[in-house]
Amino acid sequence: MKKEIYLAGGCFWGTEKYLENIPGVLSTEVGYANGNTENPTYEEVCSNNTGFAETVKVEYEDSKIGLPFILELYYDVINPVSINRQGGDVGTQYRTGIYFTDTEDETVILTSIGKLQQNYREKIAVEVKPLFNYYKAEEYHQKYLDKNPGGYCHIGAAKFEKAEKALDPSRKYAKKTVDELKENLNEVQFNVTQNSATEPPYQNEYFDKFEEGIYVDITTGEPLFLSDDKFESGCGWPSFSSPIAPELITNITDRSHGMLRTEVRSSHGDAHLGHVFEDGPAPQGGLRYCINSAALKFIPREEMEEEGYGEYLSLLRKERQ
Repeated sequence: MKKEIYLAGGCFWGTEKYLENIPGVLSTEVGYANGNTENPTYEEVCSNNTGFAETVKVEYEDSKIGLPFILELYYDVINPVSINRQGGDVGTQYRTGIYFTDTEDETVILTSIGKLQQNYREKIAVEVKPLFNYYKAEEYHQKYLDKNPGGYCHIGAAKFEKAEKALDPSRKYAKKTVDELKENLNEVQFNVTQNSATEPPYQNEYFDKFEEGIYVDITTGEPLFLSDDKFESGCGWPSFSSPIAPELITNITDRSHGMLRTEVRSSHGDAHLGHVFEDGPAPQGGLRYCINSAALKFIPREEMEEEGYGEYLSLLRKERQ
């Protein structure tokens, strides 16, 4: 399904170029949003206190890229606490803003802003409002950097390249159907990941494996743990001090079998992985992620690039030395 969102992020020349490079974005257009006059010209927006923000209209395929991920990428090229200024451009027309036409998007946007706020002491200055007016900018502003490759841009070239390679993990590692899982998993893997079963200790594939590499969700391929964070716990299952990133894991209170434990599941595949306990190595944070081998697939370090996990090589100890 095609959806749209309007993003103000400073000079719209660079913001459009950046956003149009993102896989899943169908089209972009620059214009003026949420001002107090009609049919403004560029000169009026810059000098006549019209209240408009230089804005990029983004149309995207919702089945390929979600709004939360678009917003994450947008935050990567703005200073979200700067008021009426981005890069060297100063003025209310250069303010940051997210303007929506679908009322259901408001909750998604506010949740995203709330997460962003956790990274800053200053108040986030990105305004979130319904789009109440928008006027397409003059033709010479459309795809400006395509027409003028050496033109002014407040966004670095490296960001454009990053946008071209950006893939929404919620789509890339989407949960499989039951039929797909049954076709691709063996009986133990299916029961562990889908029915929260537990494999026998010391009789599983990875409990004593300490080779360099990455452990991914067996159901989706989503990266979960690195070998650097694996340790011998003596419990008979693979044990890790932490996941690659907290957002890759979902913690759920588990009261089954008369116990109170914290279950861990993969965030996108929603596969049962195991449990987390507070008896891990203190220097690494004190946690022990006790994970079923059947929930994991191990990719050796020398195969990570070929298997599509090259971006995680720099996180391995041998690569850092």
